Order: sequence, then structure tokens, then C-alpha cells
Amino acid sequence: MFVDMPLSQLRAYLPERAEPADFDAFWERTLAEARAHDLAPVFTPVASELTVADVHDVTFAGFGGDPIKGWLLLPRHAAGPVPCVVEYQGYGGGRGLPIDWLLWPGVGYAVLAMDSRGQGAGGWRRGDTPDPYPGTGPQTPGVMTSGVHDPAAYYYRRLYTDAVRAVEAARAHPGVSAVAVGGASQGGAIALAVAALARDLACAFVDVPFLCHVRHATEITGEHPYAELAAYCRAFHERVEDVFATLAYFDGVNFAARAATPALFSVGLRDGVTPPSTVFAAYNHYAGEKDIKVYPYSGHEGGESAQAMARIARARKAFG
Repeated sequence: MFVDMPLSQLRAYLPERAEPADFDAFWERTLAEARAHDLAPVFTPVASELTVADVHDVTFAGFGGDPIKGWLLLPRHAAGPVPCVVEYQGYGGGRGLPIDWLLWPGVGYAVLAMDSRGQGAGGWRRGDTPDPYPGTGPQTPGVMTSGVHDPAAYYYRRLYTDAVRAVEAARAHPGVSAVAVGGASQGGAIALAVAALARDLACAFVDVPFLCHVRHATEITGEHPYAELAAYCRAFHERVEDVFATLAYFDGVNFAARAATPALFSVGLRDGVTPPSTVFAAYNHYAGEKDIKVYPYSGHEGGESAQAMARIARARKAFG
């Protein structure tokens, strides 16, 4: 069933943003602290059965200098440096295996698939990067409430910082000429944040993004992962305002208002996981050049192959 407002209302939906006064200073300080560590990107060639791409096992320094894993696939027999799409993972997923990332090499571009620290055991795509930060307080089984009592301790501060550093790692490889970012669900949230935090990106692919208009999301859906926040707030009802004060530093609508990167969004109007009004809240606040693909009869799977083709067409435009 359709789970949210009619499309005509969604296109005009522009809610007020709850923005911390020190939002920009918080992220400038966070990224400066990360850049105090040598990025130290390592690209180790890996033998594979793939015939269209050369595979590299990637390690670079993310938040706190922690080693973050990834895969870099470069299209085989490229005549010179090629554009690269840095791809981020959905909730609970990791970098998986190189064979999972053949779309971009198949059309002549490189891809750097970043692992998500502390994730990758959700049963659908494995991960290889630990999150070495104990002492973040009580949390629900996923990462949504890890450190949510304090913006400095919150899980997504580390993950979003890793994501910016992944862009820097991609740029450090001599086979890469330009960089775009992309992802779906949690990956879409990360791509949206990076579109605001990183400079000179060719474009951003923001599919069915999570972590947008977050408080509203918890009020209109009981689906996971937002249900983790509701469970935490039920257990710690006296901390509800503190929870959402922390989340304002990570809300996609606040990143959207700062983004200059050209972006392609997508939304499914039957999506109960990232309800359409939360996606349109970010899209309508997005400050850069933008377009959105609407899939009326799709849920959280979004446009699937149709959206992949739309991404390719947008990449051709962005990369020339």
C-alpha cells in the first residue's frame, strides 16, 4: 500500500530543519582530527576470476586513524585514468566480495566499495572492518543507538568520516580521474552526507536514503532500523530530547541544505523503511543541482535495475 502523503504533497514538502548551532564547526573539527592521521592508502592487487576488472584490496585510515577496508575495481585494459564511484553499504552490510561490484567496471568506470565499520554480519553482505570503540553506553542490537547520548561518541560520526576519507583514498590512486559517490538506504544517507562534506565531487547517487528527517521517521514508521531508536527511547524515556539533539548532527536534511554536488535521488512510494516524506524532506532541501526518480509501486527496493540504468546515464553526463 502507499504509506505516506500523495505525490503532489511530497513534492512540496519542506519541513523546518532542527539544526545545531555548531553543526558546521562540529564537522570541520571532526574531519580535521581525521586528517591529522596519514591517509596511508594501500591498494593490494588480488587475483580473481573476473575478466572485466582488476581488483585491489584497499586499506586506508578513517576516523581516529582506524584501518578501513574496501575493494577497488578498475576496468581492465583502460587506456588511462578513469572516473570512480565510491559506493557505501546498506544497513548491516559490508563490502562483500569483488564480484558484487561489477556494474561500474562493466560500463568503463572504477568503483571503490567501502566497508562499514562494525557491520557486515547482517546475513546479506559480509564485512571485514571492526569498530574499536567500546564504552559507548547501552544500545539496541544494531548501530543506530551506539553512542547516541553524545554526538562525539555517536557511531555515524565515525562512519561518515570514514566515507569522506574513502573519497580521498580513491583520489589517491593514479588510475582514478574523478570521483562520484553513491549508495542506497544507509548507503544513500552516507552519500548524502559526503555530498555536503567533500568537495569537487562529480555527482552523488542518493537512493531511498535512510537517516533523513529522523524524528518524523520514528513517528510514522515502525520498521527497522528506525524501530531501534523507538526501542531505545522507550527504555530511556528521559533521554528522548537528548537523542534527537544528537541525531540532528547526522540528519540528511541538514547535509542536504549544504550540498553543492549534483545529485540523483530515488524514492519508492510504498517504502515503509525510509518513508517517502523523509526522502522528499532531504530532496526538497537539497541545495545543489538535483533530480529524483519516483517509483510509485516500489518499496525499499526502489527502482532496482531501472535505477541502475538511470545512474549510468547520470554518470555519463557527470563524467563526460
